[in-house]
Amino acid sequence: MMWNPGDIVRVTQKTGEYITEVLENHGSKLLVKVLAVTKFPTQGDLHTSFEVDVPLFHQRPALSYQEKFMTSSVGPIRYNGAIPDYKESVRVAMEREMDKLRKMSVWAERCLVELEAMHKETFTNTK
Repeated sequence: MMWNPGDIVRVTQKTGEYITEVLENHGSKLLVKVLAVTKFPTQGDLHTSFEVDVPLFHQRPALSYQEKFMTSSVGPIRYNGAIPDYKESVRVAMEREMDKLRKMSVWAERCLVELEAMHKETFTNTK
């Protein structure tokens, strides 16, 4: 797709997702600026997912309002909706990520209970 300055597109940048405005088209790359956040970046060490005992557990903030960055011209998706307020979009995206992690934590705890029960049943009964 051919992108033009002024086009509003949704772009993934590292582990976050943003509503951005195309500023310049450089063929295979676009220069865009951040208008809103749709997915808050993933925290932690991306090379060792779900590990907390790592040399550096990364804290990743969202990109700043009107922050500019280069992105591939093949990844963006046209965005036609209303552009939310930047600060509100960060709050919503961050809370959505926190809710997802809370649900994952509850799920993991339940899985552990079930696995412990199966382990006890399997390895303590001597039939």
